[in-house]
Amino acid sequence: MGRNCCLFCAASLSTFLHEEGRLLGGLRREVQFIMDELEQMRAFLREAEAREEDAQPTLQQWIKQVRDAAYDTEDILDDFVARFARHRATGFYGSVRRIFSSIKNLRARHRVASEIQSIKSRIESISKAHKRYKSDYGISAQASNSISAVNNTTWRYSRDDALLVEEAKLVGIDQPKKRLISQLLERDDYQLKVVSVVGMGGLGKTTLVKKVYEDLEVRRHFPVRAWVTVSQTCDFQDLLKDLIRQLHKEGKKPVPQSIESLNTTELKEFIKDFLQQAGRYAIVFDDIWDVEFWNAIKFVLPESSHGNRVMLTTRKADVASASCTESLGYIHRMEPLSFEDSWTLFCNKIFKGNSCPGHLMDVAKGVLDKCEGLPLAILAISGLLALKDVNRTEEWEMVRCSLGGELEGAGKLDRVRKILSLSYGDLPWHLKTCLLYTSIFPEDYEIDCYELINLWIAERFVEWREGMRIEDIAWGYLSELVSRSLIQVTDVFYEGSPDYCRIHDLLREVILLKSREQNLVTITTGQPTMWPSDKVRRLVVHSSSSNNTPHHQQRQNYCFDHLRSFVTIESTNPLLFKTLLSEVLGSSKLLKVLDFGGQETEEEIPNEIFKMFHLKYLHLGGTRVERVPKAIGKLQHLEYLNLADTRVRELPMEILKLQKLRVLRVYQQVDPSDDDYGYHGFKAPSNMGGLLALETLNSIDASSGSTIVKEIGKLTQLRELYITMLRREDGKELCSSLANLTSLRELSVASVGNGDDLEIIDLNHRHPSRSSSSSCSFLQSLRLLILGGRLEKMPRWVAHLHSLVRIDLDWSKLRGEEDPLESLQHLPNLGEINFCGSYQGEGLCFKAGGFLNLKRMYLKRMEGLRWLRVEEGALPRLQNLILERLPLLEELPLGIQHLSHLQQLYLSEMSSEMIEKVENQKEGSEDYTRIAHIPEILIGYYTDDGEWRDRWLWAEKKKTYNLS
Repeated sequence: MGRNCCLFCAASLSTFLHEEGRLLGGLRREVQFIMDELEQMRAFLREAEAREEDAQPTLQQWIKQVRDAAYDTEDILDDFVARFARHRATGFYGSVRRIFSSIKNLRARHRVASEIQSIKSRIESISKAHKRYKSDYGISAQASNSISAVNNTTWRYSRDDALLVEEAKLVGIDQPKKRLISQLLERDDYQLKVVSVVGMGGLGKTTLVKKVYEDLEVRRHFPVRAWVTVSQTCDFQDLLKDLIRQLHKEGKKPVPQSIESLNTTELKEFIKDFLQQAGRYAIVFDDIWDVEFWNAIKFVLPESSHGNRVMLTTRKADVASASCTESLGYIHRMEPLSFEDSWTLFCNKIFKGNSCPGHLMDVAKGVLDKCEGLPLAILAISGLLALKDVNRTEEWEMVRCSLGGELEGAGKLDRVRKILSLSYGDLPWHLKTCLLYTSIFPEDYEIDCYELINLWIAERFVEWREGMRIEDIAWGYLSELVSRSLIQVTDVFYEGSPDYCRIHDLLREVILLKSREQNLVTITTGQPTMWPSDKVRRLVVHSSSSNNTPHHQQRQNYCFDHLRSFVTIESTNPLLFKTLLSEVLGSSKLLKVLDFGGQETEEEIPNEIFKMFHLKYLHLGGTRVERVPKAIGKLQHLEYLNLADTRVRELPMEILKLQKLRVLRVYQQVDPSDDDYGYHGFKAPSNMGGLLALETLNSIDASSGSTIVKEIGKLTQLRELYITMLRREDGKELCSSLANLTSLRELSVASVGNGDDLEIIDLNHRHPSRSSSSSCSFLQSLRLLILGGRLEKMPRWVAHLHSLVRIDLDWSKLRGEEDPLESLQHLPNLGEINFCGSYQGEGLCFKAGGFLNLKRMYLKRMEGLRWLRVEEGALPRLQNLILERLPLLEELPLGIQHLSHLQQLYLSEMSSEMIEKVENQKEGSEDYTRIAHIPEILIGYYTDDGEWRDRWLWAEKKKTYNLS
């Protein structure tokens, strides 16, 4: 999977090779040969890897050799560049000329040529084998970006597994079944309706739809029915013929022999004519893999006036959305089983409905935790456990501990692996690499989406496209993997912006297997048995409970010479970390990614880091680092620098030499025990505007005055800007600078001072030289706005931020006559409001027709607030309402009954009078009726001994929440 990296490096060498051809002599031709051959191998591997799962061992071994050659070629090319481009006192090419002209000893030059010649010989040998395997296995050298179809054997497994749940009564299916039947039978007789069921492989989509399809009421309502399995490998003509046969069979009519001679267009016309005459129909298309299939099949489905229905199952959200766009549509997202339903299914399979023996409870729950509510996995693993002796706990424990190995074998869990592998196999080339890279994170780890996409970029997994920013492309990759149900978003920063994500445990096991096969990542906890002897390309260290560092002799074969990435996840053993870091920095000259955020370190950054010529990603966040030395300027290729939550408060002038720097994060929390008080930024060099590639600047201290504020206006590529310590008199200059930042999506401005003592932010300015049309375009790309400090009034331009999705006002202390809601209520895309100490008035009224798209509202620390009112027609889409530390508020909002979409009401540290009134409402009373429609009401409070507690007043899913 280093091919993208290798080709990127090779492409960047093209100009160099051309211009320096005279000096390089034969080397130029040799390097060009490597690049050309590698391009051919890359195309070949795209197709070969699609068949690797079922390939013969000889082919698998050959593919491994190709991968290794690609990795080594990348090393040679990078070493080549580093050797001759490291010293560039007066520019890159000038330095190269001086180096070559000064080489007296031809042996040094011979060493470079020898390395290139060695890899050339390997590639030529592989190329000959390539021709042989092309002949033996029928794999072509030219491959498109689409992945070859998985063979029929694999597909047969997946269809068998989709209905595997028939072996036991599937629990948790009744409610979704009723919901889908209701959608089918609704009286929408004048338009075709599509019902899409979407979710990851193994959730039981096919089984659920099969239950609906075979329901007696559905059968009576739809006299014409058909079930079509689509799959990745379907032949469209054969599928159409199968549909015709089923439709005739349902109607008890003979199948016309003429269909065998019809082409695709004629078959489509035949089906459309048949359905128009047949009356009310319901057709299921099971397991659709791409939008193109839906776009092809939809034209055979006539609208008519009979209330026709189509159901489909898919793993891809874009397929579900596309199918429902042009017709009446309903999308049902399959969720994993709850723990109770999982437990019931588990016990039904193993103990035939009886309870689990007490001595097996812990290990059984451990197994279920691994399954994470995936019915396919629960049934497959319980089938495996059913063969074990229930009296021998150690046999069960062995299964629990070896689930990854079971997936790798050919036993019962091979079925689970195959169905999960189908989604991986369907991915385009670049997304496969990105998904496999998530194997660096431990089980159940909450992955920071922003850091993940920047790691992808640094590793060169993201392919640059004309006219697009690399970060946008990377976010698109993440979105695609989420859409394909391979990555689960667990938290969002604001609507449309994923914050944290994770990988399903069993899918992670499959990814780990493939990552290990391709030598993409090496993961260790530092235990002696974990040290590999192969060349390590990417070393990831997970936290270990052991305090012992392996003896050096036990790691004597551990080679760091080819290391590209060194990443630590969570805090690791300090001695182990220091030993590893020392060895990595001592021998890894090709390092591109260095991430030891959160580790126990010295106050000084190791000097060896500044010798890493190729370093692109440096994450030191959460360490004890106190200062950044001038040597930082040597990291000419650095793109990402994270010093968040360190002790660094100032950056040297040499930071301006990092002309490729896209992301700069340097900040510390003002009060680590309370994030309401914001962050400290860093003091920047006075000519900070020279970092023209910067897209993220978080957070810059503006207390030095207007010079630094003016410099911000030169950073025209900025997407995220966080400013601290802004003085009131610099507000006008800041507005002038902001007018230049036409791509800005996130803006945070905090004033000088802390908490209640914050100075006034004065941003009520428009640059006098700007025309009225320019003023209207001011910050029109902004999606997030955070203002931390006192406001005399809301800036006028806020009411025109039509792209704004979220706004936070902290310590604004707006007076009663300056209603903060007035300028916000008609913003068309505003989905989230967070107010903390932002209003000093007695009450807030949400007026009819206002905040039409708001989904989340958080009101906190407004000591004078006595009442809230919601008029009918206001906040029609509000789902979450959080009220915290509002000491004078003794009643729930008047008109709360109008919030028909409210899903959760959270009352945190509210007055005892408020809590008492909420808790003591009697069922059937007027007060109870006002809030009876809210599925979840949660109360947060501190106990007498200072412990924090959340208490559910009620929840629609009571048995789920009462587990604790």
